[in-house]
Amino acid sequence: MPHTVVTTTTTTTTTSASDGRFCNIGYARSFQGLLKIAQVAVLLIAFLCVYCEQRRSEYSAFRYFEVVTAWFLIVFLIFFLMHLFRLQSKITCINWTLTEFLHYAVGGILVLIASIVVAVKSHGISAFIAGSVFGFIATFLIAISIWTSYKVTCGSQPTGAAV
Repeated sequence: MPHTVVTTTTTTTTTSASDGRFCNIGYARSFQGLLKIAQVAVLLIAFLCVYCEQRRSEYSAFRYFEVVTAWFLIVFLIFFLMHLFRLQSKITCINWTLTEFLHYAVGGILVLIASIVVAVKSHGISAFIAGSVFGFIATFLIAISIWTSYKVTCGSQPTGAAV
């Protein structure tokens, strides 16, 4: 009676963030990466709509909108570049998930306030109306980022109990 032995080999391949490549192109294609790109683009459009309009009756209200949108445009672009070039893994003294969460929370509130102010002070000027609409769209995108960051930062933690 002949015996037959069957051998099965399983190979598991994992890739880590430190695989030696300089740029993480996969992040730009992920949901978080596309969300950051959309935020930067929408904030840029909102900023340009208000900045390029010459008819202003109250400069301070529109300057506030310009400062808020420009600031968070730059910050979200920096966060995107940090993830793209994996800089957050090289600067470990800062909790980047908490930092991003707090920036999104503050940014969402300030962009919402700035959009409301521009919407109220627009006086029917289409560039201001467009800027405020893009500000509200940016607020919505920031709210999505707040929700996804909250789930990562403050979400349910495993208890460690095995069932």
